[in-house]
Amino acid sequence: MRILAIDPGYDRLGIAVLEGNPSRPTLVMSDCVLPDKGSSEKRLAHVSRAITEVIKEHLPDALGIETLFFSANKKTAIGVAEARGAILAAAGMVSLPVIECSPQQVKLAVTGHGGSDKSTVAAMIPRLLSLPAKKRLDDEMDAIAIGITALAAGLPRK
Repeated sequence: MRILAIDPGYDRLGIAVLEGNPSRPTLVMSDCVLPDKGSSEKRLAHVSRAITEVIKEHLPDALGIETLFFSANKKTAIGVAEARGAILAAAGMVSLPVIECSPQQVKLAVTGHGGSDKSTVAAMIPRLLSLPAKKRLDDEMDAIAIGITALAAGLPRK
């Protein structure tokens, strides 16, 4: 199975494509998309285009995405919710099944403990799959973790 995994964000968007199974995942690609600064419609169009391009290039079987985490900062939460909408719309345009993963599910799938912190999750990822050497932002590492979780969850039932 091939998963397009996304850590949704308004300022930064983590993207990863993984394939295989949860016990032997393979990283196909990962990146961090930085939407154009400016109006929200331009940012969201950038997000949608980026997702559409990755879908066309990598032909995933499903989209893995983190569920919305409500922070104290309402402006940030709204921006992330809008970015999620653009991502889900891009997936919907090609009937790509969606696997939603909560932060606790991601932590449990990657570390074996749902209460792990971000640094523990990031430290565990290179133990689970081979990562080509490059500097990665947290959002990109989070997308890889979401991909591992989505592989473990499998395709949603219809």
